[in-house]
Amino acid sequence: MQRGLRRRPGIRRAGDLAELVRLPAVLSVPGDVLVGVAASGQLGNVGRTARLVGSSSLMYLAGMALNDYADREIDAVERPSRPIPSGRISPEFALGFAGALTMGSLALAVSADGRDALTVAWPLAAAVWGYDLFGKSTPVASLSMAACRGLDVIMGSGTRNAVAALPAAAVVTAHITVVTEVSRQEVTGGDASVSKRALAGTVAVASASALLSQRAPKVARVAALGLAGAYGAFVGRAHVDAIEDPTPARLQKSVGAGIMGLMPLEAGLLAGSGSVVPAAGVAALFPLARKMSKRRKVT
Repeated sequence: MQRGLRRRPGIRRAGDLAELVRLPAVLSVPGDVLVGVAASGQLGNVGRTARLVGSSSLMYLAGMALNDYADREIDAVERPSRPIPSGRISPEFALGFAGALTMGSLALAVSADGRDALTVAWPLAAAVWGYDLFGKSTPVASLSMAACRGLDVIMGSGTRNAVAALPAAAVVTAHITVVTEVSRQEVTGGDASVSKRALAGTVAVASASALLSQRAPKVARVAALGLAGAYGAFVGRAHVDAIEDPTPARLQKSVGAGIMGLMPLEAGLLAGSGSVVPAAGVAALFPLARKMSKRRKVT
């Protein structure tokens, strides 16, 4: 056993498992799939949509568990209170749990779209595992992480209707690229330039989201613009705070805001496609996720 890692078999309590997978953050996932489903005009197939949301959510949770497995030695030094270095969850359990969640995700995807689903689901799984195990220290780490969310959107549309979902997928991918760039500084702290670029990126993402609503009915477009503005204000405020004081604490809050900010962003994309009711549903997850994040960290 390596120094700094205190191992115990399995888990001690459900709260440890919830901490391992950053449970509040999973509420940011349904919007990925719904955006793709709405863009491709498949919202009427409720059963398919529900299974794909489940698949995407399981894959996200797998990625969180795998992240902590991969980072266990670094966390033993930088974040010893996390479940694995603190000994509350064993590395073997975390790895096995990530594998089980991944297989469950693939099974749900196939149940929704048949074998065609694997055209997206396999690359998504490969992107998640590749990023966590090998990609974090590479020059393309941010794009690799962002690709996972972009593929989530395409999972909702399916490969046959992917073209219609590409603009929205690009917006989501751009947002996650910005968040991931900030996250690379959240332990050590950084300089204001990181958050200045993140602020500029957030403004660009909000503007792109608003532009995609141009053809929506008036009510839907107003909702889309309001949600894009809410996204920009919420995430942008966190970046401004980090510009003023680029400490680890501020940068971690900025990353957390970026994760939570996916909900108003994707609600705006849904409204911009004319899907006001699903947009309201995703937007309603935002206050719930924020409340939960006060009890359990999302980064």
